[in-house]
Amino acid sequence: MSHARSCRGPRVLERILPASVAVVSRSEDVDGAELFPEERAALGQAVGKRRREFVTARACAREALGQLGLAAQAVPSGARGEPLWPQGIVGSITHCEGYRACALARSTDLLTIGVDAEPNQPLPDGVLGDVALAEEREWIRSLAGEAPEVSWDRLLFSAKESVYKAWFPLAQRWLGFEDASLQVDRGSGTFSARLLVPGPRLGEHELRGFRGRWQVADGLVLTAIAIGRGDAE
Repeated sequence: MSHARSCRGPRVLERILPASVAVVSRSEDVDGAELFPEERAALGQAVGKRRREFVTARACAREALGQLGLAAQAVPSGARGEPLWPQGIVGSITHCEGYRACALARSTDLLTIGVDAEPNQPLPDGVLGDVALAEEREWIRSLAGEAPEVSWDRLLFSAKESVYKAWFPLAQRWLGFEDASLQVDRGSGTFSARLLVPGPRLGEHELRGFRGRWQVADGLVLTAIAIGRGDAE
């Protein structure tokens, strides 16, 4: 497996994830990267933007696996399109215009990871009503008045995407935008998500929510969740 050189993405996710996480990002798509047969099957007949995102994300994944000491191998997709990581690995992939990234860790260090990147731009008209609860729209309005340089509606969307990506490997079931209520702390760069539906069990406890971190840099809104082994005790 080989690929041509491409531009590394901004080192932002590394700042909001634990040191045990291997992060690889790209600001441009990889040219000439090969896919394993299982990955080609998952991609199907997709062309254009979708194909470029998929190929570059898999190239990032293979480099991240290498950072963890693992050989290049296939990362196929599950029934809901989620990446299926090698045994002993947890991780998350994200891609948006001008940015693709993969974050991986050993399952002995972390239980799950969820990351998401979005452009620091307002959501398209009509989307906020589909993703935000009433109490979330209130803090979005408040923070927009305090710090208009951040697209807080897009930050909410990104954080809920990270919540879902962290949730699914643990619960193996859908989680809707309306199934978690988020609060964002502007000063600390953190957010919390309170689950409004029953969560999976982590050890002896039911998962009731998530805590994550966020950052705005290089025209991007980035959010990340990482649950450690100790968090399940």
